[in-house]
Amino acid sequence: MEQTTLQEEKRDYAVLVGLRSPVLGDDSADEESLAELSALVDTAGGQAVGMILQSRDKPDPHSFIGEGKVEEVRRMVQEEKATMVIFDNDLSPSQLRVLTEMTGVQVLDRSGLILDIFAQRARTREGRLQVELAQYQYLLPRLIGMWTHLERQGGTSGKGPIGSKGPGETQLETDRRHIHRKIDKLKAELEEVRRVRGTQRQRRMKNEIPVVAIVGYTNAGKSTLLNAITGAGIPANNRLFDTLDTTTRLLTVSDTLDVVISDTVGFIRKLPHQLVEAFKATLEELEYADLLLHVIDVSNPQWQQQAAIVESLIRELKADHIPCLRVYNKCDLAFSGQRTAGEDTVSISAKTGEGVPELLACIDKKLDKGTRRVTLHLPYDKAGLLDGLYREARVESVDYAATIDVAAVCPPKVLGQVKDYIENWQEPKEDYISYSFEFWEYVGSAFEDAQEAIDDTDYGNPAADIGRVRYYSAVENDTLRVISQKKGVALSVLSELNPDITNPDAVIAYGRLIRIR
Repeated sequence: MEQTTLQEEKRDYAVLVGLRSPVLGDDSADEESLAELSALVDTAGGQAVGMILQSRDKPDPHSFIGEGKVEEVRRMVQEEKATMVIFDNDLSPSQLRVLTEMTGVQVLDRSGLILDIFAQRARTREGRLQVELAQYQYLLPRLIGMWTHLERQGGTSGKGPIGSKGPGETQLETDRRHIHRKIDKLKAELEEVRRVRGTQRQRRMKNEIPVVAIVGYTNAGKSTLLNAITGAGIPANNRLFDTLDTTTRLLTVSDTLDVVISDTVGFIRKLPHQLVEAFKATLEELEYADLLLHVIDVSNPQWQQQAAIVESLIRELKADHIPCLRVYNKCDLAFSGQRTAGEDTVSISAKTGEGVPELLACIDKKLDKGTRRVTLHLPYDKAGLLDGLYREARVESVDYAATIDVAAVCPPKVLGQVKDYIENWQEPKEDYISYSFEFWEYVGSAFEDAQEAIDDTDYGNPAADIGRVRYYSAVENDTLRVISQKKGVALSVLSELNPDITNPDAVIAYGRLIRIR
């Protein structure tokens, strides 16, 4: 009991403050962002003991929230015996200093808190380098506001108080030079990390192993999913930023497909720009991925906003051209109406395993390039083909009998070279496929010609109006986004044609007619 009390005494107790203002844009605070800030404090090892949300037309340049509200914060600090104040917004260096003086306790902003969490949780050398770089980039513009001693001028003239003699420059300038040197050194070390990672990537590309990257909002269940499908054994706790270091595993998706799958750091709203820049050495893996798994916690009431934040950061990282599967996780906790499915979506519970086989099937379908497991019977005078199989395919077994019997997983180009020796080989029905495409192209062309004739000649006929408008009958679990993917119609166009549907991810009633043209 005494030990528990001692641990509680060591915890930081924080008053959380947010400013809601139209001029702040995405940095504006609200009830949801303050709740998330409270979860971040818990992750950092502290506890929120009070919250204050201030609304102003614009921030106060001196104290950010106004002196009257600062006094309210100071009283709450005293009443709750808080040891610090944490703002949900980013503060200027001078505002940090003023607020610290007025409240009498340490003051942090949201970016400072997130950086502290990252510093606590980074385990690998790469992760620590990235966090340290972000911290120095965060600190550099705050030197003047945070430290008054930095303004003292040291000199060699002999004038001034004892201890003030220095090289003839301000302490501020000395510290700036020191930080710039540290930043340059850290960037050089991270560049070496990129070089090593590039070498590893080239090796994977040579072996033609596809790369799958797991992305998502923090605490969406990415690590739990990686554990479920690979047995990685990553600690997966219900807290924000529990995993910061990238974990990579080899995953056998099917009997013909192996992939390299990576768990990346979770995204969050108002992610400090320094962290986005610092973590590019890790997140650049997204650029070279063959498939993204966007894990979404559908049990969270804010899941749609969280998904939008992740997609925005993916665009910022220039990875939005990569095929992406939306993985709606924690479906065991979500309402049935929130479950959704479609060509590029799958609902799962990484914790219970529900839907995981379907997810693997979707990955297999997305990355299938015609690779097949086959048995070959090579004549001994064709033994030279075995060397090619070892180079270009995955040889599983070789048995020397009447023929050289080989079990191998072969890509399409290899299949074409050894097809004469494959057991029960059947030629692909290319003529049939070609004919089918030609047939449907003919039918489609004829229909379009007829439609144009109707449009051109009979605008007053109701039948013509029906011909120009096309509808789709919604099936189970359809959303506007899913229909967009099914029918190849831009989501913005569908939204314009169906203005009564304001949420593109809301499940549409079965059989409802959705205008698609």
